[in-house]
Amino acid sequence: MNNQVIFDKDLISRYDCSGPRYTSYPTAVQFSTDYGHSDYLEWVDNSNNDPIPSSLSLYLHIPFCDTICYYCGCSKIITKDKGKAPAYVDLLKKEIALQGALFDKDRSVTQIHWGGGTPTFLDDAAISDIFDTLKQHFNIPDNDSGEFSIEVDPRTVDEERIAQLRKIGFNRISFGVQDFDPEVQQAVNRVQSEQQINRVIDAARKNNFHSINLDLMYGLPKQTVQSFEKTLQATIEAGPDRIAVYNYAHLPHMFKPQRRINEDELPDAAEKLKILQLTIDTLQRAGYAYIGMDHFAKQSDDLTKAQQEGQLHRNFQGYSTHADCDIVAMGITAISSIGDNYSQNVRTIEEYKACLNRNEIPIFRGIELEADDILRREIINQLMCNNRLEIKQIEQKWRIEFEKYFATALAELEAMAKDGLITMDEHHIEVTPSGRLLARTICMQFDRYLPKDSLKQRFSKVI
Repeated sequence: MNNQVIFDKDLISRYDCSGPRYTSYPTAVQFSTDYGHSDYLEWVDNSNNDPIPSSLSLYLHIPFCDTICYYCGCSKIITKDKGKAPAYVDLLKKEIALQGALFDKDRSVTQIHWGGGTPTFLDDAAISDIFDTLKQHFNIPDNDSGEFSIEVDPRTVDEERIAQLRKIGFNRISFGVQDFDPEVQQAVNRVQSEQQINRVIDAARKNNFHSINLDLMYGLPKQTVQSFEKTLQATIEAGPDRIAVYNYAHLPHMFKPQRRINEDELPDAAEKLKILQLTIDTLQRAGYAYIGMDHFAKQSDDLTKAQQEGQLHRNFQGYSTHADCDIVAMGITAISSIGDNYSQNVRTIEEYKACLNRNEIPIFRGIELEADDILRREIINQLMCNNRLEIKQIEQKWRIEFEKYFATALAELEAMAKDGLITMDEHHIEVTPSGRLLARTICMQFDRYLPKDSLKQRFSKVI
């Protein structure tokens, strides 16, 4: 398939709106506190008893950061006191043991992802201890064939730590950069030199990490087209396998750290669009394929190949080549996906400790998907990831008449087809290169939960 994307300013101005990122469908807004520990046990039991049980993907949430980044909307605990980490590590190990006991041992782990917060807030001994605990309680292969990744703040590591992370078992690494410009870094309280960033990238390459990702962000204070062009050039010279370029959503009413950002220094809407257009054009010229949303990857990358083969998937960690995994998420706020059910862990360490002391999986809300949810999730996933939906396949699989079932959605999609966001006939819907930046808006037509009167309060803008 064509991985190119076309920046159409007129279409963006007409269809840019607030909406979900669709790391799940239904989104977390629909999770209910009626679900808890006992429901989770039932879901896992059903999953174990599937005729062909899914492999497992493990997610670990490390909430600590030693400094606050003003743009951040993640769940985190800001502290310079490293003495707070051991107690959390002990709790996390307890949850690992409880979770591991629930899953059949013939279910292999194909993915591990550590996010945060800042996972490298923990020292190497603690990271190694947690990794060993995972191996004790889950079926993790020793042949380096899985995708075992960790998010890294370049300010917390050096060449020696990068080498140690590889020895522990990580083979994929993601560096949070955001911007190479010193003035922008100062404005968001994340100061790290270009030399510092390049040293750890070089160390990751030297230690044979299978994949290196860099996170950037556009729309930050003091950013201009000219300044971000330099950041893009520095990124291309660093040569990561994947690049995520996130849209900064300024939502100070939701995220307190953002109240420290000087709104007068934010690029206006026109400048922000120019930065996005520059990013797309520059990275595509440099040989990176546009995967979707905020993500680019080299033509040789697994994400690019999976998309070309129509096998790309999207979950709570972003784009993935593993569509058939149950996600077992551990740590505060972490979200699991077991079978056709989602569940989220409690938000505070105090609640987390109380649940684990009762030997309970620390869930406080979740949702069991109905057949209609699963159908719509499949459609949204296909359009978000692979830019094409085969209507006849959907009709045969789900025994529906697509035109009748989605009559309301199709009425909206007809207008999108006339405007060139999609092509559509009775056999397929395909997102055009001009529509790819607006895939979220397209998918919103299949979302039956959207509270249209409060989208701006709940969700960021699509562009």
